[in-house]
Amino acid sequence: MTEAMTDQLEDLSIQDIVNKARVAQKDFELFTQEKVDAIVRDIGKFVYDNAEPLARMAVDETEMGSYEDKILKNKSKARVIWNNLKDKKSRGVIDEDLDSNLVFVAKPMGVVAAVTPVTNPIVTPMCNGMFALKTGNSVIFAAHPKAQNCAEHLTKEFMKIVKFHDGPDNLIQVVTKGSVEKTQELMKCADVVVATGGGAMVKSAYSSGKPSFGVGAGNVPVIIDRNINLQEAVEKIVDGASFDHGIICSHEQFVFAPEENFDETIDLFTNTGKVWFTDDQSQIQKLRNVVFQDGHLNKDVVGKSASDVGKLAGIEIPDSSRLILLPADGSGTEDVLAKEKLCPVIAIVPYSTFEEAINMAKSNLLVEGAGHSAALHSDNDQNIQMAGLELPISRLVVNQPSSTTAGGSLTNGFAPTTTLGCGSWGGNSISENLDYKHLMNVSRIGKIIPDKKVPTDEEIWA
Repeated sequence: MTEAMTDQLEDLSIQDIVNKARVAQKDFELFTQEKVDAIVRDIGKFVYDNAEPLARMAVDETEMGSYEDKILKNKSKARVIWNNLKDKKSRGVIDEDLDSNLVFVAKPMGVVAAVTPVTNPIVTPMCNGMFALKTGNSVIFAAHPKAQNCAEHLTKEFMKIVKFHDGPDNLIQVVTKGSVEKTQELMKCADVVVATGGGAMVKSAYSSGKPSFGVGAGNVPVIIDRNINLQEAVEKIVDGASFDHGIICSHEQFVFAPEENFDETIDLFTNTGKVWFTDDQSQIQKLRNVVFQDGHLNKDVVGKSASDVGKLAGIEIPDSSRLILLPADGSGTEDVLAKEKLCPVIAIVPYSTFEEAINMAKSNLLVEGAGHSAALHSDNDQNIQMAGLELPISRLVVNQPSSTTAGGSLTNGFAPTTTLGCGSWGGNSISENLDYKHLMNVSRIGKIIPDKKVPTDEEIWA
C-alpha cells in the first residue's frame, strides 16, 4: 500500500482532503481519453469481478438487503454503466455541429463530493466515481456511518487501479469517521455535489451553495392495463418489488389492477410461490403499524426480508416468501400504505376505468414520490401516452420490472445510473437519470455560419 493510500485512512480535515483532491485533479485533467477510460473501465470491472465479496460486505455492514440480489446488482450495474460510458467522448473536443458551426469542448468541474446512501453502499460510489473520473474530475466519497467500511474498502481498491494506470495520488478519497457535520463541510468545499440519500441530506446539498444533483423520494405506482398477458405482468412486478428486499427507490410500491381481474391478479401473485397475501384486516393493520410508525416509515423494516417484517408484526411469514401483498383501503391519503415502503411490502387496489387508475396513481405520487417514477404494463399506445402525459414523473417504465430498469438497462434507453433525478416535483435540478455529462462543463466555440441567410424583419415577424 502506498503512503498516499495510507493517508486516506487517516482522520484528515475536510479542507486537507479537498486540497489533496484539487492537486490530483489538475494532474488528471491532462490525461487522454484512452487513459481516463482505462481507469474508469477497471473500476467497473473490479466491482463486476468481486460482486460476491462486495455483496457480503454490504449486507454484513448495513444489515439491509439480499446477498444474492446484491451480487446481481453489482454485476448488472457495473456492466450496464461501463457499456454506456465506453464509447462516449468526455475529454477535449467531444462534438461538432456543422450546421451551426459550433465545436464542443469538455472540461472538468473539479472536485466532486459524492454522498452515498446506506441502502446502496457499493454500486452508488462505483457509479458516481466512474462518472466523476470519466469527465476528468477527482472525487471524494462521504458515506453513511453504517456503510463507512464499504466506502473505505472501495476507495483503497479504486486507488490501486488509478495507480496501476499511473494516475495521481488522492484522485479518489473518502471522508473517515463520517458525520453529518463533515458531509456538510465537504459539500461546501467541493465544486459540485452528487447527493444520493435521504431528503434532509439532499436539501442540505442544495443549500451548500455549490451546484448539486440530488434525488427525491420514490413511491412507484404500477398500473396493470387491460388486454395484456396478466401473468407476465405479475411476474415482472414480483421480480421488481422483491429485488434486494425492496430497498431500491424505484421499486414497485402500489398495484392498480382492473376490477374484473382483481381476484385473478391476486391469485397470480400468490401462485408465483414468492408472495404472501392476506385480506385479514387485523393482520393488515399489524403490518401497517410496523411499516409505518406515526405515519413515518419505520427504519427497522428498511431492507429486511418479508419474513423478518412479518416477525416484527407478530405474523409468521414463510422464508420462501419474497414479497408481502396487501389490499389497501384506497389511494393517496386514504391509506398509509400508499406511501413509500423501502421493504418487500406492496399494496393493491382495483380500478374501474384507466382514467381512474391514472388519478389514483397521481394521488399516491402527490402524497409522496412526485417526480420520481411510475410503471405501466400495457400494450395500448394511447394509454401509455396518457400515463406519460398525466403523471407527475420523470420516467415511465413500460412492461419492465421498475426497480431493476428505471436506472437504465441493456434493453431500454434510460441512462444507466444509481441517481434518479425527480425534477422540480421532487425539488431536484434534473428530471432525468444522472449521467457523466452532468459532471462536466462544455465550452462552445462558435464561428460565423458560411452563407447563412439573414432573414428580414418582415420575414421574422410574418
